Amino acid sequence: MGNIVKGGEFLIREIPANEIFSLEELNEEQKMLRDSAKEFIDREVVPQKERFEKKDYALTEEVMRKLGGMGMLGIAVPEEYGGLGMGFVTTMLACDYISGATGSLATAYGAHTGIGTLPIVLYGTEAQKQKYLPDLAAGTKFGAYCLTEPDAGSDANSGKTRARLSEDGKHYLINGQKMWISNAGFADTFTLFAKIDDDKNITGFVINRSELENPESLTFGEEEHKLGIRASSTRQVFFNDMKVPVENLLGERNNGFKIALNALNVGRIKLAAACLDAQRRILNHSIQYSNERKQFGVSISTFGAIRKKIAEMATGVYVSEAGSYRAAKDIQDKIDELVAGGMDHQAAELKGVEEFAVECSILKVFVSDLAQHTADEGIQVYGGMGFSEDTPMESAWRDSRISRIYEGTNEINRLLAVGMLIKRAMKGELDLLSPAMAIGKELMGIPSFDVPDYSAFMSEEKAIIANLKKVFLMVSGAALQKYMMDIEKQQHLLLNASEILNQIYMAESSVLRAEKHSAPESVEAAMAQLNLYKAVEKITVAAKEGIISFAEGDEQRMMLSGLRRFTKYTNHPNVVALTEKIAAHYINKGTY
Repeated sequence: MGNIVKGGEFLIREIPANEIFSLEELNEEQKMLRDSAKEFIDREVVPQKERFEKKDYALTEEVMRKLGGMGMLGIAVPEEYGGLGMGFVTTMLACDYISGATGSLATAYGAHTGIGTLPIVLYGTEAQKQKYLPDLAAGTKFGAYCLTEPDAGSDANSGKTRARLSEDGKHYLINGQKMWISNAGFADTFTLFAKIDDDKNITGFVINRSELENPESLTFGEEEHKLGIRASSTRQVFFNDMKVPVENLLGERNNGFKIALNALNVGRIKLAAACLDAQRRILNHSIQYSNERKQFGVSISTFGAIRKKIAEMATGVYVSEAGSYRAAKDIQDKIDELVAGGMDHQAAELKGVEEFAVECSILKVFVSDLAQHTADEGIQVYGGMGFSEDTPMESAWRDSRISRIYEGTNEINRLLAVGMLIKRAMKGELDLLSPAMAIGKELMGIPSFDVPDYSAFMSEEKAIIANLKKVFLMVSGAALQKYMMDIEKQQHLLLNASEILNQIYMAESSVLRAEKHSAPESVEAAMAQLNLYKAVEKITVAAKEGIISFAEGDEQRMMLSGLRRFTKYTNHPNVVALTEKIAAHYINKGTY
């Protein structure tokens, strides 16, 4: 590996292919873990699909206990607290392959191993970690995370749940309610957030339900009836003078919002991972069905319209994997670097994830959007049968819908990614200004009419990505100059900037993955090239919309001219040929 990459740095530096990690590089231990997770899901979950759809919450709990017995709940928990203490990439891998068959288990697993366990790993005192983590890692107790309230969703700090110190100073008495709490029906370990007295910010607490002095002080609403993830337990939680010992305060007073944010950063990239195998399974069902289904005397997989869908679905999986595992390894490398420099693991993990918060938001949005689109296309491949509960597509479509809402809605995450980038630039952690000013000068200059030498594999694709980064810097730099500190109010423009940002990161990830691991005529190269072509088109639309909305006169004309220059191909790809190549490969193979 080369230098340790900084978060957001991909925008201002050409990243060489040898600096990114992808699934092709898993070690033997990781491959064994992946295979055992996949084998478990195929054996224990897929045949029970109907029970999950019929809201069999006990089945979800039973499968979770079995995962605990396999060590799958403790992958990210350090060994000294009963976990396996594996690296960030391995935790992504487990989340990926455990989450694909049903959203009910994906949600239970994600809520337990992520937001249910991680706040204690990252912020717990030594005593708290010794007390809570072994049971959570083993699956003898399950975790739930209580943040959202009826009037406090995206604005988590506005919650009304209150904590006050008891007269003897030994307990906090907590009153309030939380909603949409995953695992609430069978969890014992609750991480919850409340404001102490009139504090400005929320504070975190952790409690075992089984140890409450008064069991009636923690009560629950009925199970919520939801569009999807039907066997995932989701309930309201009510606190009625619930006594929590003062030593159960998590982290520092007033620091709950930071805990919540960092737990969500990890949750975002894990959510991207949780959508990957779901996409693979939908694609595999679609390929198999299209090969078996006959119309007009032939398999529907011979029809161009179906082949186009299969090619685009496969490309989506390849690109989603590329971005997700690239960022996971960058986070792991950062954690390892900080630990090597003497930082304790707890602090290093926090810093490592925080460093790549922009990438975590990009992945959450891009992959969850794509997972929903893939499920939608899966229904379309099945035609009328896709709408029936008898086929796997109907539940896959319902399950995928929640992914765009939780861990912060995709709209919030789009705004966050750009906002965090701007903050990093303002703090001097990332120099976006110099490259943005250089682009201004470049636009004033005379363009070169030399035809570049693009004989090297992926050289034109990488040149296009370098130009797409200029589009982002040109548009966001000009918008920032115009609106300055009021830029946060320009949500339309920030959404456009976010679309450009997301497409750049994912296109670069897949192009570098193909360059590093594939041959020029491979199907992987074709997928990276097809995705890049589509990314250029989407970036052109988003950038143009932004430019014509905030710039006028000469500035507008110059930026539109720059946009044309920076989105230009020297050699356009043959989109139909690329699509056909990808489709033929997977339809003949019968699986992704």
